[in-house]
Amino acid sequence: MVPPPRLTALLTLLALVAFAANSLLCRAALAGGLIGPSAFTIVRLVSGAVVLAALVRVPAIAARPGAATWTSAAALLAYALCFSFAYVSLSTGTGALLLFAAVQATMIGVGFARGERFRGPQLAGLFLAAAGLVGLLLPGVTAPSATGAALMLAAGVAWGIYSLRGRAGGDPTRTTAGNFWRAAALVAPLAAVLVLREQTTTIQASGVMYAMASGAIASAVGYVIWYTALPALRATVAATVQLSVPALAAIGGVAVLGEPLTWRLVLASGAILGGILLVSVSRAR
Repeated sequence: MVPPPRLTALLTLLALVAFAANSLLCRAALAGGLIGPSAFTIVRLVSGAVVLAALVRVPAIAARPGAATWTSAAALLAYALCFSFAYVSLSTGTGALLLFAAVQATMIGVGFARGERFRGPQLAGLFLAAAGLVGLLLPGVTAPSATGAALMLAAGVAWGIYSLRGRAGGDPTRTTAGNFWRAAALVAPLAAVLVLREQTTTIQASGVMYAMASGAIASAVGYVIWYTALPALRATVAATVQLSVPALAAIGGVAVLGEPLTWRLVLASGAILGGILLVSVSRAR
């Protein structure tokens, strides 16, 4: 069932805020030393799996099949782990920008490998986005951590692979629920080892709450809201509105966590997101 326009707009806004909140919650927990990245990932995946399992039992949702696989779950786990470890050293806005750039680059690259050829505006967009990424990562006083940047780019590649595999068919909510449960199962044998490596980090109740909110609300509920709104959005609109996620995350980091908003991040964001927008619109046309 396609929601009416006003409800679609509201659902889309809520989904985008939820996606940005993932970055904010993770950074708040890790920057404050409230929990380690491994423990954050474990709590996030398990809480997301529990909430999604409850949601897919709703008859209207459960009636449609899913297409979860262990390969997709492994990609989801790789994304979640790299995402958490990256936010140990990255600011909220920088992390979200790198993640989004890597996701889009992965999906565009796969399209190119499958025979899609880019024309002038698309090539210009790719060049602009690449220049923005290089400018963001160039050494300097305000440059992000090289390790954190590499981890977040890896997280973006993993999420891009997960997204591409999700196009295979089936109900997206049930597929996401199945993949979350599989990812939680995959991380279970590693849990003891991962958490022991962070034994110097005290796990505080607030850190666990941030991780639960990230998994249960920002991830699980956020994905369900997005998938509800998606049928009413044109492909170009869906691709374009997602460009707001890094900006929302950066605003949250400045307003809530007191992070600085540097000119390097502002200019790089404009180049990267503008380039991706140009590619997305040109491909749709």
